Amino acid sequence: MVGKTDTDYLVKGVSIYEKRIKNYLNFEVKVIPDIKNTRNLTTQQQSVLEGEQILSKISKPADTILLDEKGNQPTSKEFAELIEKKMISGIKELTFVVGGPYGFSPDVRSKISRSISLSRLTFSHQMVRLVFTEQLYRAMTIIRGEPYHHE
Repeated sequence: MVGKTDTDYLVKGVSIYEKRIKNYLNFEVKVIPDIKNTRNLTTQQQSVLEGEQILSKISKPADTILLDEKGNQPTSKEFAELIEKKMISGIKELTFVVGGPYGFSPDVRSKISRSISLSRLTFSHQMVRLVFTEQLYRAMTIIRGEPYHHE
């Protein structure tokens, strides 16, 4: 995730879901610091610098999914099915990446081809963290057949 979450209510919400997720699986958030001195950089240059930092933190691009407005939009049940398939396949680590305000660089997109969208709406990257952690928690309860998700 690019940049830290600093809005109190979002920090609290993300924290609640992170704790819940850890009851089901190992979960870790890696934050890439915001790019400094952006006043002297174009948005494309910022995206490229963020992309370099993102790629340096990812161990296996094949097991990485971008959270991207241009990605496929699964339902909560479809997202749970995706997570369950990855778990059954035996992978040890699945990485989801939240980009910065200008999206992902072409280099990141060329190395990580899978992406999903949480909505057709645009959210701040801080808000995406809350929505994503809630959806990951929801996916775990769907997989386990627990009564959190209703249809």
